Amino acid sequence: MSSSSRRSCFRPCIDLHDGQVKQIVGGTLSDASPSTLKTNFVASQSPAEFAELYRRNNLEGGHVIKLGPGNDDAAREALAAWPGGLQIGGGIHDKNAQQWIDAGASKVIVTSFLFPNAKFSLDRLKAVSGAVGKDRLVVDVSCRRRDAKWFVAMNKWQDITDMEVSKASLELLSEYCSEFLVHAADIEGLCQGTDEELVSRLGEWVSIPTTYAGGAKAVEDLDLVDRLSNGRVDLTYGSALDIFGGTLVKFEELVNRKHV
Repeated sequence: MSSSSRRSCFRPCIDLHDGQVKQIVGGTLSDASPSTLKTNFVASQSPAEFAELYRRNNLEGGHVIKLGPGNDDAAREALAAWPGGLQIGGGIHDKNAQQWIDAGASKVIVTSFLFPNAKFSLDRLKAVSGAVGKDRLVVDVSCRRRDAKWFVAMNKWQDITDMEVSKASLELLSEYCSEFLVHAADIEGLCQGTDEELVSRLGEWVSIPTTYAGGAKAVEDLDLVDRLSNGRVDLTYGSALDIFGGTLVKFEELVNRKHV
């Protein structure tokens, strides 16, 4: 992927939990202890309204993430509002991936399916890639930090897998997908700044389009990610954004930067 003239850009998101658009603190999702969930924002607007907002502003490459059960109808509503404009993730596997493409997703995003018992399965990656085609597949390598390394986290970021995020693992995955999505799960939703070291490493390691999410708290973070990754990594804003109840970043300002 050439980065000589490319600049990092803003990628929007729609996170769904219990059928509603929410912003949550990523590290607090737990099937075993649902009461630990910390929610920063619950939208009064429908998923379709967010999708239409992104469509009006031509913000392509955004993702819809289903965090747990009860989100399929909400996800279909968002996809129908902008057919071909949004990616979909959450519970995707080789048998249902094409259904989501047919429902209007530009690409499907997969994580947990690739890690039965938290161990990477190349056969499963080949199966889902074969089901929709490499160009329609995004691999979510959302991760948690362990000492000086990052390991892929699955099952709503609750379980650490055996895959270290590294140049070698990303090269392997990129043979079967066309894009990466990377949530820094430890800092997702905290608005305390990005994981600069992870962004820098991704800039060194990735050869396909990549979107980072986690901790963005200022419009200037887009410039920071651009500089750290040499324009190879795009940035998603969540809880800091005014459309999600935040006070730190204005959606309109990010949109305007597209036209500078």
